[in-house]
Amino acid sequence: MMKFLCSLILLTTAALADTQTDIEYAKVGETSLKLDLHRPQGENPPLIVYVHGGGWRAGSKKDVPIADLYDKGFAIASVDYRLSTQAVFPAQVHDIKAAIRFLRANAGVFHINASKIAIIGSSAGGHLAALVGVSNGNKELEGSIGEQLDQSSDVQVIVSYYGASNLETILSQSTPKGLDFRIPALKLLLGDTPDKKPELAKLASPVTHLDKNDPPLLLIHGDADPQMPPQQSQELAKAYESLGLPVTLIMLPGSLHGGAEFYDDERTALVAKFLDKVLR
Repeated sequence: MMKFLCSLILLTTAALADTQTDIEYAKVGETSLKLDLHRPQGENPPLIVYVHGGGWRAGSKKDVPIADLYDKGFAIASVDYRLSTQAVFPAQVHDIKAAIRFLRANAGVFHINASKIAIIGSSAGGHLAALVGVSNGNKELEGSIGEQLDQSSDVQVIVSYYGASNLETILSQSTPKGLDFRIPALKLLLGDTPDKKPELAKLASPVTHLDKNDPPLLLIHGDADPQMPPQQSQELAKAYESLGLPVTLIMLPGSLHGGAEFYDDERTALVAKFLDKVLR
């Protein structure tokens, strides 16, 4: 097992060898917001903005489980954002949108194609990715972080791995194990539980922001996930379908909250094909 883990770490490191780390994309007070840019060979590769998970209160841009998409010719900007231990929602979305504007403004500097951008996230990052993706132009979520406010924060395609979609229903759908994790996490994110912060919970729910201009969406979720209810992805898929929007929902039988099967060769090829339709 240890040999396998070491090999996996070395493979991931090699896959992301061409990397610029700790690029400051904005500042909030004395807090420096940074991203890592992993850029493959070739001129102006299409760009993925990756949002890490960690229950909104932990995690790091160093965790890039979608690293194999780099080998498919995609640049990956892995973004750090203010965690819920630092700032309540919607600070996280404001930061990610600032990163997208920064990358668009500096596409020529970094030799990336930012005319069309994919956003991908896992777990809490999946929730934030979906929310950023479907809230184009929302003034409350756009924020005023960064120096590139003249740039668009729009994205053209979304992939959410086992993320939340409706903070107004998530607790009623949760298992007892899920509640043990989810309630403290939501209290940090929103300042209290969703029933005590209903307007903020609604603002933080991707399903409440949909319109017919929203980008194509791919959802990947384990049907035995004890931590993030699979109904969350099903709910967002159904809402997309009701508007006639392009959506693909993949439920992995027996899979829990994350795991190697979500990022294996089969899923990587599927995600790459999904992105290619929009980005290339």
